[in-house]
Amino acid sequence: MGGGSAAKEHPIEYFSASTLAAVVNYPLWRASALGQSGFRVALHSYPPLIANVASSVPPSMAPYLYAFSPPYKGLIATVLGMSWARAAIFYGSDSGKQYLLSRGYSQNVSTIAPPLVISSAVQCVNMPLVRATILLQNPESNVPNIRESLRQIYKSHGLRGLWHGTSAGILKTVPKYCTAIFVKDYFERVLPPVDPSSEHKERDALIHSAIKSSAAGLAGAALTNPLDVIRNEMFKTNLGLVDAVRLLYDELGWNFLVRGMSKNLIAVSIPVASTIFFTDAFVQYSQSRDKRKHL
Repeated sequence: MGGGSAAKEHPIEYFSASTLAAVVNYPLWRASALGQSGFRVALHSYPPLIANVASSVPPSMAPYLYAFSPPYKGLIATVLGMSWARAAIFYGSDSGKQYLLSRGYSQNVSTIAPPLVISSAVQCVNMPLVRATILLQNPESNVPNIRESLRQIYKSHGLRGLWHGTSAGILKTVPKYCTAIFVKDYFERVLPPVDPSSEHKERDALIHSAIKSSAAGLAGAALTNPLDVIRNEMFKTNLGLVDAVRLLYDELGWNFLVRGMSKNLIAVSIPVASTIFFTDAFVQYSQSRDKRKHL
């Protein structure tokens, strides 16, 4: 991403990139939600046309096959929730960094403070939607849509139930984005600058973006998998943070820390990495288009 000054001029590109990343990665998010929540994918959970194929698929691949299969419950709500959330975090972080630097704050403070504040606020606002969409992915659930999922949570657990799991959500979301943005900005500083006179400068800029976005996505995903597991267990059981951890430990031992890790590395690292990469690509295209207009 092109820094704070570029961010201020390209809010549409940030939101468009976040939306594209959310749409592309919805099935991966769905597979991750299944794995980390411990939801069971039975043969009868599949649509009739896919059930025959599912019977020959290894159990480890079942969540992926189910995730890519219709019906896509909560698709629109999930994509919209992810889109505005990631756009707010990355746009706000890049703009906030430039503002804090202009006010004399250090590089580290300017890099970490904006995602720390913004991702915390986004998580609090988005929590009812996050809980409802995750519970909606349970193959054993008869809840048809996001509205009914929210209504069922409210009916069973009251208004506070909609924000149940916020503590684990913040503990998971904030470090993930702070880490991803710190790594992204670090690679922006240490990678050799693109030669502006090179005939391949646009390609080279995208290669740089691919390197930093991949590193940022993997770092954020690996760090926060255990907190994803705890948060999803809180959603599933309605237990508090400590009780959910105790239950997971009693059932799985310390292995609960890596439950769904492989799916999470894919489902979290790819959306974060693709959001960063798509934003860079959209901003680069917009800047090139503007330059051509002024020639």
